[in-house]
Amino acid sequence: MPTPKWLNRAALVLTVLTTQAEAADEADLRAIRAEIQQLRQHYEQRINELEQRLQQAEARPLAAEPAVAAVPPVSATVPVSAPAPGGNAFNPEVSLILSGTYGTLQRDPARPVTGFALAANNPGFSRGFSLGETQLGLVANVDPQFRGVATMTLAAAGGVVMENAFLDLRELEQGFKLRVGRFFSGLGYLNQLHAHAWDFVDQPLVYRTFWDNQLGEDGVQLKWLAPTDTFVELGAELGRGRSFPGTNRQKNGNGATAVFAHVGDDIGSDHSWQAGASWHQTRRDNAVSSGVPDLPATVGGVTDVFSGDSRTLGLDFIWKYAPNGNLSDSGFKLQGEWFRRREAGLLTYNQLTTDRYTNTQAGWYLQGVYQFMPHWRAGLRYDQLDPGVAQIGALNAANVISQYGFLPQRATLMVDYNPSEFSRLRLQMAQDRSRIGWTDNQLFLQYIMNLGAHDAHSY
Repeated sequence: MPTPKWLNRAALVLTVLTTQAEAADEADLRAIRAEIQQLRQHYEQRINELEQRLQQAEARPLAAEPAVAAVPPVSATVPVSAPAPGGNAFNPEVSLILSGTYGTLQRDPARPVTGFALAANNPGFSRGFSLGETQLGLVANVDPQFRGVATMTLAAAGGVVMENAFLDLRELEQGFKLRVGRFFSGLGYLNQLHAHAWDFVDQPLVYRTFWDNQLGEDGVQLKWLAPTDTFVELGAELGRGRSFPGTNRQKNGNGATAVFAHVGDDIGSDHSWQAGASWHQTRRDNAVSSGVPDLPATVGGVTDVFSGDSRTLGLDFIWKYAPNGNLSDSGFKLQGEWFRRREAGLLTYNQLTTDRYTNTQAGWYLQGVYQFMPHWRAGLRYDQLDPGVAQIGALNAANVISQYGFLPQRATLMVDYNPSEFSRLRLQMAQDRSRIGWTDNQLFLQYIMNLGAHDAHSY
């Protein structure tokens, strides 16, 4: 029986459709195989690149950072020299500090503190509106061996001051750290902190008179961090002696020496402490002090010149309380420092007579800062100086006052609001009795703003 035509036609159509479907499936499979191959090649190339970067990173020498067990107490402590993280380790961190103050003072702040006529007597503040510390900072790893830090400050009176410019050697082992260049000395506690990290608008009286607010040095600093659970740090510095109480002399070798030691530990999870001792020695050559009110008859003061040795001993202590180590909600910080300085040499009175001069002076402060709620703090500080009793040669015995019988002192109260870790608004009031016969009631308003990345400060 012959096959019907419609059946032959149906078979032909089915055959054609099947052939086309098989061809389409084969084309799709080839496309999928090609895409898989491309992905495999791409990821193999990417994996090879990552493996090469890993090998290069592992080949680099590791930075000589302190052991975690030796870091000072409580989570608030962060090493100042922590390198930039991750792939940005060789890109500079840039920060800008904006600060300004408004001051109301009853007395001229330029008048010297009584009994410290040979000091720099720079109050660090002024009446009315003034620009505070405007600081531009750059921090970067130069290469695997060196890390560089530079901070430039715009002075309130104009001009740019190179505040810090130093290199840290990163390859030292056994807890040693070497720094060369211009830096704040490691003596005491407050001296290493930049102005925007101070708890008050100004420095204590003892820092104003003993260190011209802050001791900076050009030289070399070596620190050693002990590999112990208790924080133990020893340090030594050799410097030019360019900053007060030294004089910027043209000489070979060093003009100033400093040694210091700090120890600290945690007490449970809520408390931590740190204590230290410092020694500083330098020489003053032809150090001029103008407007010295030595005698009542010398209207406008006289000009004295001193040359001699200056040796200073210091002690510092700080205790912190933070519930469960968390400072974000509340906490308390108590700190104090004491310095004793002996200067001996020759004093030329008013460019007329020269004879021996020796004096031992001291000063201290104690302050507490309480964070009573998130973003809000209050602080109280009391500071006092002892001018000492000077031993004066016979030629100047009738000219230079040896005993003032007066202890300069001051009490300061502050409240500040910190919307974030980058901003601070502060109100400060003080009663200054540092000049005999004068009481100066002072009021300050201050703002501090931090733009960009900035190294964390030490304990």
